[in-house]
Amino acid sequence: MMETVTREMRGAVALITVDNPPVNALSHSVRQGLKTQMEELAADDSVKAIVVACAGRTFIAGADIREFGQAPKEPGLIEVVNQIEAMEKPIVAAIHGTALGGGLEVALGCHYRVAVPTAKVGLPEVKLGILPGAGGTQRLPRIAGAKNALDAIVSGRHVSAKEALDWGVIDEIVDGDLVHAAIAFAEGAIEKGVRRTGEMTVDASEASPEMFAAFRKSIARQTRGYFAPERCIQCVEAAVKLPLAEGLKRERELFMECFTNPQAKALQHMFFAERQVSRIPGITKETPRREIGRVGILGAGTMGGGIAMNFVNAGIPVTILEVQQEALDRGLKVVRGNYERTASKGKLTMEQVEERMGLFTPTLSYDDLADCDLIIEAVFEKMEIKKEVFTKLDAVAKPGAILASNTSYLDIDEIAACTRRPADVLGLHFFSPANVMRLLEIVRAGKTALDVLATCVDLAKTIKKVGVVAGVCHGFIGNRMLSPYGREAALCVIEGARPEEVDAALYNFGMPMGPMTMSDMAGLDIGYFNRQGMGRENYETKAYDWMDTLVEAGRKGLKVGAGIYAYEPGDRTPKPDPEVMKIIEAASAKAGIERKSKTPEEIVERCMMALINEGAKILGEGIAYRASDIDVVYANGYGYPPYRGGPMHYADSLGLKNVYAKIVEYGEKFGPRWWKPAPLLKELAEAGKSFADYDRENAS
Repeated sequence: MMETVTREMRGAVALITVDNPPVNALSHSVRQGLKTQMEELAADDSVKAIVVACAGRTFIAGADIREFGQAPKEPGLIEVVNQIEAMEKPIVAAIHGTALGGGLEVALGCHYRVAVPTAKVGLPEVKLGILPGAGGTQRLPRIAGAKNALDAIVSGRHVSAKEALDWGVIDEIVDGDLVHAAIAFAEGAIEKGVRRTGEMTVDASEASPEMFAAFRKSIARQTRGYFAPERCIQCVEAAVKLPLAEGLKRERELFMECFTNPQAKALQHMFFAERQVSRIPGITKETPRREIGRVGILGAGTMGGGIAMNFVNAGIPVTILEVQQEALDRGLKVVRGNYERTASKGKLTMEQVEERMGLFTPTLSYDDLADCDLIIEAVFEKMEIKKEVFTKLDAVAKPGAILASNTSYLDIDEIAACTRRPADVLGLHFFSPANVMRLLEIVRAGKTALDVLATCVDLAKTIKKVGVVAGVCHGFIGNRMLSPYGREAALCVIEGARPEEVDAALYNFGMPMGPMTMSDMAGLDIGYFNRQGMGRENYETKAYDWMDTLVEAGRKGLKVGAGIYAYEPGDRTPKPDPEVMKIIEAASAKAGIERKSKTPEEIVERCMMALINEGAKILGEGIAYRASDIDVVYANGYGYPPYRGGPMHYADSLGLKNVYAKIVEYGEKFGPRWWKPAPLLKELAEAGKSFADYDRENAS
């Protein structure tokens, strides 16, 4: 076996190199190697200083994810970091790439740190539902200050080398050969001696109770429902009040609270799920990909412009088409405004804004799409219009160009059939706002070529999207599941709950907003027109008749200032409206329903069971490859709380036997039409298995 930690002498300086591809993770062999090296170097009088560096593209980038869930092996990282800090010979960490999590904790255990300008550091453990457990919460506040430490630890963000230098975390940013510069720095540190981070104290004037209270208030909205952030704050408070040994003990206690909380398992599930989505059966590294040098976008409206920005942000030029010059000018003005707002926040320079705008080629002619490698339509959601567009694209697009629809619901097979190249057609369903939302549903049609699918899976990463492959059905994965969720929420209202009670129950469960508020924001008329086209026999009429009455009365939602809720001019805050309750109560009476109050638990259970059952149907039908893919869709596209791990993981946490029994119970209570258990759910429940078992057994 290759040694993951080696040593060579550079004069009086020992150079320790960690080489554990691909990211120098802190696996057992690395921890043991560092421990052994420190023991040997402590006893070697010829060694006056030490440099810890890493081979490959990065410094230690964190824990070894392959060891997640395994019994810990000695030595633990806490022991190794403490051992490094206790050394009597100055140790310099040479940082390139990223020093994350345990990697930064190792670097903080060193006495000095130098880095290349592009390096980044961070403690991202909070994103996995835990906190830094090897002294990161105790040493970072001592060197960077409590306020900076709170920012880094609670956000989990990557901190640039320049910012880390300003904080005092990095002692010097070096150009040229990093190892050479680190050795020179170590030689200069021999006279200075060691400088232990753990022996520093936090500036008490900055770390006041008022500062901590203000910080808690500032993060309350984005950390709502999460368990770990508050424990991270308590750790930093301990660093302010306690000596290192006691602070480390408190950190360990709070780490174990996080580690044993169900949120840690859920967030780690999401971490692995997002990395799994790009593994598609039949696609390997050897599968051919098509080159995407230019993208065409049909439609410069909110969606088309947002889609175009994703490609321009990645440096890919875009030809954007509209039918009228006014619409084209208006769309590009909105795009420019988006970029200029980003620049006003310091995230882009005006030169970069102009560079990005320069990648747009506006046109009114389909002929100008002839040199595009990928063309995405973002036109009105009607099949006749989509077919007309694809017929025109088929005539002008070059051979080998990929043709994609941004449809949210429509049949990609039917769209592909109107072209002479169905193998080149698929769905690319972006979520609004398309330049912000991370999710991209990649819809494989029946005849979509494998190289087309592979190209778009890779392209999702290029434009920084989480691309989830779905099969063809009405609504694909996300919107298909949204339908029964919305139905049960609407039924809860007609059966006795007030709209604000339904919204409050699901908001408190962790959703970013309740379904009634969401309907108002989207526009009640959208659902109304959709139902008009479906026919009353194809949906649960009593769930939606009261909403249809609202639309017919002109209450179309937030955009007109009245929907399920009332809205004050210039204020998006929904306010309960007695007039709406009269309409709801009249609809209940007309349907012969005796209104009864509902508990928040009952509302949440109804909506979640409907969501899970539809997800199980989607999985059983092969629309999704994995249950975890469904979780990724819902967390990234619909605001499902990541700390619950997505609806399928949530079902596993409840136990599929319990979920199946509840759905059977609902079928007996409400009738089997909408509550027929998914065959796969029944199968897994009766076998005592989970959706996670299904994923493992069917892994590609």
